[in-house]
Amino acid sequence: MQLAACSLHLAAYPIAINNFTFEKMYTLFLQKLTEKIPFTSEELEIVKAHLIPKKLRKKQYLLQEGEVCRFIAFVEKGALRSYSIDDKGAERIIQFALEGWTIADLYSFLTMEPATYTIDALEDSELVLINKSAHEELLRTLPKYETYIRMQITGAYIAMQRRLTSIISFSPEERYATFTSLYPDIIQRVPQHMIASYMGLTPETLSRTRKKITRR
Repeated sequence: MQLAACSLHLAAYPIAINNFTFEKMYTLFLQKLTEKIPFTSEELEIVKAHLIPKKLRKKQYLLQEGEVCRFIAFVEKGALRSYSIDDKGAERIIQFALEGWTIADLYSFLTMEPATYTIDALEDSELVLINKSAHEELLRTLPKYETYIRMQITGAYIAMQRRLTSIISFSPEERYATFTSLYPDIIQRVPQHMIASYMGLTPETLSRTRKKITRR
């Protein structure tokens, strides 16, 4: 699981005009929701009543630094990234999110303080959003949802710890080998300079690393 995301401009959200369209937009979300937790049909209806569908065009923002993150976003289709910009104007990518992953500025979402990360779309994307009030309501009234969120946060923490270990302890070759084994889809869909940023490498170092691995 990967966590990340939000936007404040509700008027921009294309709410489905019929149940079929809306149901189609959160098929994968419901599949992931019920993979490990046996929600009843009645409980799923409660969850579905709190969902907001959202489409993003490539390069469109879901969240910008300084906004308050008011939504958790689940990726039904497409690819997003979360990043910050340093004092030299360079992007520092924190997270990618493909189909089946969750993304948000979690600190901002939980505290309602301004976000330190920006989230935008790397591809045309379809999302399912749960806003702050809906999230709190589901936590209070639906114990299985609370269990699901706890599992998501645990997964996010494990992914963060794995990434920090890679950056601190691994050689560039080991970092790249670990990344490709864990996230082969990202390698195929995300530009190499963004992967380098995520791995804490320069694009030049990543290029040399890939060449070394290819020669073996």
